[in-house]
Amino acid sequence: MRLGGRLAGAIEVLADIEARRRPVADALKDWGLSHRFAGSGDRSAIGNIVYDALRMKLSHAWLMEDESPEALAFAVLLRQWGLTAEALAGELEGDRFAPALPQAALAALSTRRLEDAPAHVQGDIPLWIQPAFEAAFGDAWIREAQALAERPSLDLRANRLKAPRDKVIAALEETGAKPSAIAHDGIRIAPGEGASRLPNVTAELTFAKGWFEVQDEGSQIVSELVDPRDGDQILDYCAGGGGKTLALSALMRNKGQIHAFDADRKRLAPIIERLKRAGTRNVQVHDRPQQLKALEDGCDIVLVDAPCTGTGTWRRRPDTKWRLTERSLEERLSQQQDALANAARHVRPGGTLVYITCSVLPAENEAQAQAFVAAHPDFEQKPALPVYQRLFAGAPEPWAGEKGALTLTPATTGTDGFFFSVMTRKAS
Repeated sequence: MRLGGRLAGAIEVLADIEARRRPVADALKDWGLSHRFAGSGDRSAIGNIVYDALRMKLSHAWLMEDESPEALAFAVLLRQWGLTAEALAGELEGDRFAPALPQAALAALSTRRLEDAPAHVQGDIPLWIQPAFEAAFGDAWIREAQALAERPSLDLRANRLKAPRDKVIAALEETGAKPSAIAHDGIRIAPGEGASRLPNVTAELTFAKGWFEVQDEGSQIVSELVDPRDGDQILDYCAGGGGKTLALSALMRNKGQIHAFDADRKRLAPIIERLKRAGTRNVQVHDRPQQLKALEDGCDIVLVDAPCTGTGTWRRRPDTKWRLTERSLEERLSQQQDALANAARHVRPGGTLVYITCSVLPAENEAQAQAFVAAHPDFEQKPALPVYQRLFAGAPEPWAGEKGALTLTPATTGTDGFFFSVMTRKAS
């Protein structure tokens, strides 16, 4: 399939997403099933165009003076993939599957400057979210928003229970894997440009052996910030698929005890196979709240990786940026409050409650932590930056809030956006 066919396929998918407001992964899967003649390289290139278009949807539309799927797809090739209008016309010439060049949009692109666009357009975020970004990042908010519109790397975590990082990197040499900048077990594969594909690392034999897991470096960093000791008793209250549970188990060298719980059994289900593959022996999995009764007032650390809007993962899931509403944010705030209150019952006197989100919105982060402490006077916030500086001396530092919480971002730490707050329960 030539570029014209790939471009046409991407336009179809973008139109489907717009018309049906469905997840991009579902739209791409359905397109592939209905176009079985398309090879893996074609599907990958189409996916890249679609994801790139959604990451910078607002600025593409403003510069092209056209928000149609056609304009967005062409803008990707011209703005993000580095083609000139002349080179693009040459690539598409004679390709019967190629869509027509949007001449009016191309003319607009040649005359408009992004610096003249409204601020939220420059940042490629919904207008109603702008005040939250301003509150979180001050004068740097546009750069922070723009970093969330860039392509993400593929991050892995070497499983120190099975293999050290250098051994994993050597085994993945053909993928271009390199050590991550901050996380001690982190491995990074650069995102690539244009139509280039990321390697399918889960097809590697070393993955089947449990040598590594796919995990964003930011998730690895906040797992390390929990700073567990070998003999700790830990409750991962919103464990999901178990990424942080696995990371904590490795940090604890399979010692102590971790209890992994999630109210959503479907999200929790993958953890069983992942634990087996990783060689993890100190984890118990729970799928009912009553199973945690014996842990009340008994855990050294309780981790709440709370449900959130996922604004920190917009690089990987750009379609969610445009589906986010004020109502869905309010629903998440309520869920977070419930999760914190329920999880806190399991923290022993003198123990620690860790609150994490993959969001960058203050309402989900600092505001929730402060509201919890205000409602629970036996808890107090503890500065997390000293722990970060001790564990990652010399590394780029995240945003530090007034009460000591941290926010990792693509612009500061080169990771997904993560919020990390520590609250200690006063000893009785």
